[in-house]
Amino acid sequence: MRPLLEVDHVKIAFESDKEEVISVEEVSFSVGQGETIGIVGESGCGKSVTSLSIMGLLGKNGKVKNGHIFFGDEDLTKVTAQRLREIRGNEISMIFQEPMTSLNPVFSIGNQMIEGIKLHLKMNTKDAKEYAIEMLKKVGIPRAGEMLKEYPHAFSGGMRQRVMIAIALACKPKLLIADEPTTALDVTIQAQILQLMKNLQKDSETAIILITHDLGVIAETADRVIVMYAGQVVEEADVYTLFKEPKHPYTQGLMASIPHLEYENEQRLVSIPGSVPSLKHMPKGCRFHSRCPHATQRCQQEQPVLKQIQEGHKVRCWLTENDQSRMFSGKPKEELVK
Repeated sequence: MRPLLEVDHVKIAFESDKEEVISVEEVSFSVGQGETIGIVGESGCGKSVTSLSIMGLLGKNGKVKNGHIFFGDEDLTKVTAQRLREIRGNEISMIFQEPMTSLNPVFSIGNQMIEGIKLHLKMNTKDAKEYAIEMLKKVGIPRAGEMLKEYPHAFSGGMRQRVMIAIALACKPKLLIADEPTTALDVTIQAQILQLMKNLQKDSETAIILITHDLGVIAETADRVIVMYAGQVVEEADVYTLFKEPKHPYTQGLMASIPHLEYENEQRLVSIPGSVPSLKHMPKGCRFHSRCPHATQRCQQEQPVLKQIQEGHKVRCWLTENDQSRMFSGKPKEELVK
């Protein structure tokens, strides 16, 4: 049986006047009904671009160059623009990363919510308005009936994000893509939003793709985790395995950089040395080798493939072939060699 969503060896390119830039390469994963998949990685690693490709929102300069994106039995890379519009908002919804620019400034909040509800849920204006008020209350917006008449400029960043979440959840989609959904929110509202997403999932078996930098949110919410680096998936595992036994040096670096309450005050946080390579000048071999304390000559010359090392656990690293992986210490490579 095919999963709800299957991303199969997707390669995404963006064209400029001078050249074509590959943003995402050979990305594959699947999402089952009612499952929560977390996608983590540094800024620029391809998380958001991958999610936008699912929605068909790469823009005129972006395209899925290779691979397939199956939603049920439909390949979203081949359906018509009209069919994509029918799927977006109704069967697949997305909470966008930038609440400040995601709402139309010339329409009221109510206008923007009610239009989508009427279109997808086939409600009349009165019922759609009542449902919009109900959704705003669910995401913690006070005086929801009055706020429905306001324009986006009257809302703070956090309030706009809550409106975006209410819009995304209104149609009870089969798949919800949440791109940094709690970034602009305080911890109390963050907990409420995560609980709201869990309740939606419980009530209607909605699948969730959660894109975030917050490993704490991932640990609490996700069933499986995908770690991306420089446009590739470098590790995939269930959430317990990933936090207990991360195998890729990049994943180990992310885990090591999490601050712990039991650390002494004078102990410095671990950081990953170096920076993410440019999309225009990707290194030969493993894309992480210049930052990896365990890199060998093979890592510099040959690009590893994503291999399954045990059931449900995949890693893109040569070190795992002979179980040579060691925990990331955060020290520069030259210090580890001594």
